Amino acid sequence: MKILSNNKTANYIFMSALGILVVLMISSFAIRMFNPPISSELEDIASKTNEIENFIQVNVFNACGKDGLAKHVKEYLIQRGFDVVEIANYPENVDNSMVIDRIGDSLSTNKVAYAMGIEKKCITMDIDSSQFVRSTIVIGKDYFTLK
Repeated sequence: MKILSNNKTANYIFMSALGILVVLMISSFAIRMFNPPISSELEDIASKTNEIENFIQVNVFNACGKDGLAKHVKEYLIQRGFDVVEIANYPENVDNSMVIDRIGDSLSTNKVAYAMGIEKKCITMDIDSSQFVRSTIVIGKDYFTLK
């Protein structure tokens, strides 16, 4: 190996920094491959009547008792392109977070669950068109395990 400078310490620092950079790039690539970004837009197969309906509308309920958690989740979802129409406290505390399908659109509900890091087994269906949202997110006491 050709010496980059006469100072061996500088050579070791340079090679270490280069090695760390390569490891970071490879890990970033691996993370992107196993956790691809999710689109908050509806698929073309869904009928869209206006611009507002292009995005998945959700409401977020805090069911763990931690103050301000629903607001943080709202900001997280808005950054990812979801339309959060309501945040509130859930009437009772629950242990496990869940996503509730409100209109029978499992594709949108699966996108919401994936974006939050909620497992598919925690998705339920409770059709309620009076909510005017596609999905309801209930944040339980396991919130620290979510994205």
